Amino acid sequence: MKMIDAWSAVLALNQPVFRTDDVSQCLHVTRVNASKILSRLEQTGHIFHVNRGLWAVKGKAILWDLEKFATIPFPNYGSLQSALYHHGIISQIPAVLYAVSPARTRMFRTPLGSISIHHVQPTFFCGYKRTSGEGPFIATQEKALIDFLYFYPAKSSLFHALPEMELSEKFSIPRARKFVSLIGSKRRRSMVNRLFNSLLSGHM
Repeated sequence: MKMIDAWSAVLALNQPVFRTDDVSQCLHVTRVNASKILSRLEQTGHIFHVNRGLWAVKGKAILWDLEKFATIPFPNYGSLQSALYHHGIISQIPAVLYAVSPARTRMFRTPLGSISIHHVQPTFFCGYKRTSGEGPFIATQEKALIDFLYFYPAKSSLFHALPEMELSEKFSIPRARKFVSLIGSKRRRSMVNRLFNSLLSGHM
C-alpha cells in the first residue's frame, strides 16, 4: 500500500488520537499489517506512537486529547491543579496533566507529556463535564478544589500546599460542600471540611 493512501486514511479518521484498530478497519487490513503501516508513517514523521495500540497525529494532538485513553477501561476527568488552572483559580501552569479516576493511581507517560492519575472511590467520581463537543471531561471549579483537598494526605506531598488562588464570583460554596458530603470515609470527610473552612477563612 502506498503511504500517501495510508496517510489519507488516517486523516479521514478526523481524530488527533486514534487506535491501530481504527486504521485496520478503515483500510480493511489485519491489525498486524495496520501496525506496520503506522510504523512507516511514524518513520516519515506524520504520526507518533503514544502507547500500545495508540497513535497521534503529529502537530495536531495535545496532551488533553490523550486523557480519555489513560485509564481505559475506566473513565477519568481532568481535575486538581489542571482544572484549577483551567478555571482561572490558580495562575501557575501545572507541569503535568492531573486526572481523577476509579482506576489505580499511576503516571501515564506520553511523548506529549505525563498524565498523573489519582484514584477515588466510584461514589466520589462526579462533578465533571465536557469542555466542549467531544472534548475531554474536566471537573467543575468546586469539585477540582475539593478533589485537591481530598488528596491532601497523599504521601507524594503533591497536594500539601495550594498555590495562590482566587475563587471566581461563580464559585458556589454550597455546591462545594455538597461534594464534601459525598466522601465515604468519615475521617477523610471531616479533614476535607476542616481544610475547606480554613481555606475560606484565609488560614490554609
